[in-house]
Amino acid sequence: MDFPTQLFLNGEWKDASNGATFDVVDPATGEVIAQVADATADDVRAMVEAAVAAQDEWAATPAVERAAIMHRAVRIFEDRIEELARLLSREQGKPLAQAVGEMQYGVGFIDWFAEEARRIHGSTIPATTRAKRIITIRQPLGVTACITPWNFPSLQILRKLGAALAAGCTMIVKPAELTPLSALEIARVFDDAGLPPGVLQVATSNDAPTVSAVFMADARVRGISFTGSTEVGKILMRGAADTMKRVSLELGGHAPFIVFADADMDLVVREAMAVKLRNMGQTCVSANRFFVHEDVAEEFGDRLATEFRKLIVGNPLDDGVDVGPLVEEAALVKVEAHVADALEHGARVVLGGSRVDTGADSRLFFEPTVILDADDSMLLAREETFGPVAPIFTFRDEDEVVRRANASDYGLAGYFFTRDLNRAIRVAERLEYGTVGLNDAQISAVQAPFGGVKQSGIGREGGPLGVDEYLDTKYLSVGGL
Repeated sequence: MDFPTQLFLNGEWKDASNGATFDVVDPATGEVIAQVADATADDVRAMVEAAVAAQDEWAATPAVERAAIMHRAVRIFEDRIEELARLLSREQGKPLAQAVGEMQYGVGFIDWFAEEARRIHGSTIPATTRAKRIITIRQPLGVTACITPWNFPSLQILRKLGAALAAGCTMIVKPAELTPLSALEIARVFDDAGLPPGVLQVATSNDAPTVSAVFMADARVRGISFTGSTEVGKILMRGAADTMKRVSLELGGHAPFIVFADADMDLVVREAMAVKLRNMGQTCVSANRFFVHEDVAEEFGDRLATEFRKLIVGNPLDDGVDVGPLVEEAALVKVEAHVADALEHGARVVLGGSRVDTGADSRLFFEPTVILDADDSMLLAREETFGPVAPIFTFRDEDEVVRRANASDYGLAGYFFTRDLNRAIRVAERLEYGTVGLNDAQISAVQAPFGGVKQSGIGREGGPLGVDEYLDTKYLSVGGL
């Protein structure tokens, strides 16, 4: 596949102004896939200038025309989805079927927001006198930027970009340095669809602080959307304060997965498989803490281990592979440290617990792992593992498990399973999470608002609320009538 490796700046493909590049490595093989332009601060400032120049015209473009361009992009994505998924899989490591799923889901946001562009409207409000009228209108926020992570390199861009374009905002994308190729392909698709120069630009860089510093320093960049760690999110939030930028932050998670004794165990195991091993556990909504009632914990552990044993670990582009590599050595070292700490504190490894030698040059493969007798003193209980490890904690009653599930600074997603309707309502209301799955761990939907509470973020992405992050409400008071 022939893919771009230059910056996408004001509708043109350009090298970095100093000629610098950085390597993109296939985590499954260790092969260098490409050398990508490494944007300088001057390059990013040029993108801001181009975005500012394009903003007024894009905002004034009728919603039906913006929607038409977005729909053209959707058709191009659909025609290229297999090759785009293969590239995504190569740079990120997820199995090809999951990469296809990511692309389809991400493109769904462009399709959804194209329609939302036609439904942005204001309101009239009863005035206090006969001679006045009160009207509200919704207008684009202005130039925006997004900084996206490596675990879903296409989805995270498409979800943010769709809302920004629908609202009439220009956007500069800074993708993760581990996975920049998907972002450049997205830019190529929109360029082919006829998106005007300057409306979308991509700043690939191996130096995220340099890029974000330009965004933060320029008051004309009115909004920042970031998905990533809570620590970086806090830095961006502080930086945004000087120019009062709007921030939308989707940050870390530490999702509980609660299994009550009356739950449908077939459903529980099936949903646990899906939410734990998608992208090898490298998702912010991955189940991190399995709280299972003490009466069914052994059964759940045995059944989950039985299903995990069936999975094939290997190169994500090979047929039949279910589990690919972790994205980099640091990620694998963290997983190993969590497993070692659990063993040191008395846990039992029922299955897995080690690296896997697939015969490839890469050593980034880790066995799907099931751990019993986990407790709240372990790193697994306190930190997000971001790997294919399922630690099982036991509990006795509802109040106890809700308290332990909520005993986290994070509140992105949580899941629980029960057949008791009264308990379902009580627990759903008590869990301190932005998204709660009740007898459901596959919560993704383009039409639903996604986001966290507590230190898992600010704002919502997706659904009708998603476009609100990119709109201002203007109040018009009309007198003299």
